[in-house]
Amino acid sequence: MDVEHARLMRDKERGLHRAQPFAPQAGMRKHREIRFNKLRPGQVEQGRLVLENLGHIEVADGLLPNSLSVWYDVTEHTMEGIESALIAQGFHLENTLYCKLIRALVAFCEETQLRNMRQPERLLKKYNETYSKAWEHHPHGDHDDTPPELRQDR
Repeated sequence: MDVEHARLMRDKERGLHRAQPFAPQAGMRKHREIRFNKLRPGQVEQGRLVLENLGHIEVADGLLPNSLSVWYDVTEHTMEGIESALIAQGFHLENTLYCKLIRALVAFCEETQLRNMRQPERLLKKYNETYSKAWEHHPHGDHDDTPPELRQDR
């Protein structure tokens, strides 16, 4: 049994789903991976302590030796906020082009999700009625201005 298979079994027992951490995820609960700079040893253990003290974040070993997996609710935390808190504490995150791109994508997705959650729910039925009424009053080819008494029945 390899290490990844053992982690999957452990996570199933704990009820933690280990989806692809960098893929867009539907729902409020997010699973992400934080990668620390490889050149600074000891950051992973210290980062785990900081994240566990933040509250409402579950932390586990990451897929890579220099990473941590985190689960959080997007209404309480965002990945950008979590990483900003770590950087403010003096941690150095991996800064490869790939990680920067993933960070930007995750930040955009979470920001958009939060903005959409703040918008009032649209009642589609009322919108359809509005468009129907606007169509009735809009001049188009289906409207005949001839009075009914002048129309010829064929």
